[in-house]
Amino acid sequence: MAKRDYYEVLGVAKGASADEIKKGYRKKAKELHPDRNADNPNAESQFKEANEAYEVLKSEDKKAAYDRYGHAAFEGGMGGGGGRPGGGFGGGQGDFSSAFSDVFDDLFGDFMGGQQRGGQGGGRRAARGADLRYNLRISLEDAFAGLQKSINVPTSIQCDGCSGSGAEGGAEPTTCPTCSGMGKVRAQQGFFTVERTCPTCSGMGQIVKNPCKTCRGAGRVEKDRSLSVNIPAGVETGTRIRLAGEGEAGMRGGPSGDLYIFIEVAEHELFERDGPNLFCRVPVSMSTAALGGNIEVPTIDGGRGRVQIPSGSQSGRQMRLRGKGMPPLRSGGTGDMIIELAVETPVNLTSRQKELLKEFEGEAQNNNPESSSFFSSVKTFWDSMKG
Repeated sequence: MAKRDYYEVLGVAKGASADEIKKGYRKKAKELHPDRNADNPNAESQFKEANEAYEVLKSEDKKAAYDRYGHAAFEGGMGGGGGRPGGGFGGGQGDFSSAFSDVFDDLFGDFMGGQQRGGQGGGRRAARGADLRYNLRISLEDAFAGLQKSINVPTSIQCDGCSGSGAEGGAEPTTCPTCSGMGKVRAQQGFFTVERTCPTCSGMGQIVKNPCKTCRGAGRVEKDRSLSVNIPAGVETGTRIRLAGEGEAGMRGGPSGDLYIFIEVAEHELFERDGPNLFCRVPVSMSTAALGGNIEVPTIDGGRGRVQIPSGSQSGRQMRLRGKGMPPLRSGGTGDMIIELAVETPVNLTSRQKELLKEFEGEAQNNNPESSSFFSSVKTFWDSMKG
């Protein structure tokens, strides 16, 4: 059976960077690892295929040869120097242990749930709690002024019954007999030896002989927490606020994770935001645009601003109110407010109004310079086409 394209195997595009190739391999290694695919008979062969592809593409020399000659670069001596005995780079076999070692720590960090690795047996292995995310939607007015907001976060907190130890009465856990406190066990898997989470202690390195009845040995319990969050002025959609130690409580007395609040600023009925500046589209009557005048516009702080409309203004004309925009996040100054005019054509005219407009049209021979210029260009265009 013909070999699949190495880029296709790793799920990356041709010409991908070294970092993209590594990320693609890491993703495939996690998806296809035999420990996670006991019910998939093809997982091991696909896992080996991903290792082979990465072994070639991670090397600049091998990748260059593969990009030029394809799989033929590693068959029958093509590819030149830098290869193995017999010619080529030997990509067909691949040094799987070398490839896998590039992502071993990251991969098994995920398999073990982010718990501590390494070290000697017998030590306490309290796992850090998970970070939490909370999405908070606020108004543009709140983003302008800032606010203090109370939120309810469903999370895990330290169990009071065992003070977080997981053992009844707060007793200390004992060293796991299966892994001798390492939190991991080794097993032969294909071409190399792999480490995985100890099934007895779930990677903790310790076991609780008499689990706490309240938390069942976890050292933490589920509970909603009410927190007061300070939202600074100037935040925008995508702003992230970190509350250290306000995430999920750690297992068996481990440190708590962090809480990340992601801000979403709702769209406003009147204003459109672009960084520190605000845009406001203001309709004006045809007569005001032609004759000029003053109009009153709203500002984000709830106030009012007056704008002078020059005579002869057209739709799309912009005017600036300085200092009436948004405050940049954690920096001085304030943005501007941009007023964009939208000249409105009157509708539902009475007979008298129509007569007046027709009379005006008859007198307005030199009052529409843009129209005159346009139709002059149109006439020139038509004349050139006839020629």
